[in-house]
Amino acid sequence: MNDLALNFQLPASALANLTSAVQFGFICGTLVFALLSIADRYSPSKVFFFSAILGALLNLGTILEGNTMISLLAFRFFTGFFLAGIYPVGMKIAADYYQKGLGKSLGFLVGALVLGTAFPHLLKTITTTLPWRLVLIITSCLAFIGGSLMLLLVPDGPFRKASQKLDLTSFLKVFKNKKFRSAAFGYFGHMWELYAFWAFVPVMLMTFQNEHPDLALNNSLWSFIIIGSGGISCVIGGYLSQSFGTKKTAMAALLLSGICCLISPIIFQMNSIILLLVFLIFWGLVVIADSPLFSTLVAQNATPEIKGTALTIVNCIGFSITIFSIQLLNKLNFTMDPKFIYLALAIGPIFGLIALLQKEKN
Repeated sequence: MNDLALNFQLPASALANLTSAVQFGFICGTLVFALLSIADRYSPSKVFFFSAILGALLNLGTILEGNTMISLLAFRFFTGFFLAGIYPVGMKIAADYYQKGLGKSLGFLVGALVLGTAFPHLLKTITTTLPWRLVLIITSCLAFIGGSLMLLLVPDGPFRKASQKLDLTSFLKVFKNKKFRSAAFGYFGHMWELYAFWAFVPVMLMTFQNEHPDLALNNSLWSFIIIGSGGISCVIGGYLSQSFGTKKTAMAALLLSGICCLISPIIFQMNSIILLLVFLIFWGLVVIADSPLFSTLVAQNATPEIKGTALTIVNCIGFSITIFSIQLLNKLNFTMDPKFIYLALAIGPIFGLIALLQKEKN
């Protein structure tokens, strides 16, 4: 992003706007995909392929000479838009292959998402001299390869039930199911915490380093380790769900991440880098472990014909929530002691646990 801003002589505010453009694009994309029931009416593997190709091409658009702030925002927005055909559609494909063991399969899928999220931090650590245009070319090529592999090697699953007609209200009907609504609300609480935590991991490390200027800490590498470790917990959580149940395993992870939010001020005040790193790695493990499990509950409690639509609209709302929690932390970071701002993230796990416990009573 810094190279992009320097190359096109963008204002300082451009970095936040370009980042938000991808997020807004994804939200708009998931809303459109849900309204039109794209993943249910058409072959999910083909939707995945075309979304990957279009996303890759739009990603490449940012390397063109003569780009302006408006054109860059457009390229980033539509890159995010077509990501809506990747993540939720990928979960739909997994759900079409597994009726039993879906939690385990989604554990691997979301684990891959986590590694992808952490990858830029690792890239920054090992490619300090790599031209920024080459980075975008490489990532676009990877997207093209991934989409092609999905088209060639992953046909529609045996449990897929295609929706035969367009129903613009189908994404609303799913919320009439109490079990679905409970799982979705649990996911929303989880999302309030997740992306804000990921976004502020480098901030946490930088804040600690600023208070201890003599400390040599590779923030990018540790950000990768803290965020990327969640890929392992997604897989482990999937296996644990087969023994302890999907909902109970999700609740345990949500409870533990909520506790991390509440005790974070104590850890930050201990002034121990070892304790801080261990704590953040643990938080990184539990903050994402419930994500594939919530998606499993959402898929299992949705009508088969609109399963893709259900997953997509829940993603849409969940990612919309992340914007508010990230903006809240950003404002709190400038108005109060940074050690205490992460208490606000506990709102999500508390809300999610209440929603899941209400499900028990029904």
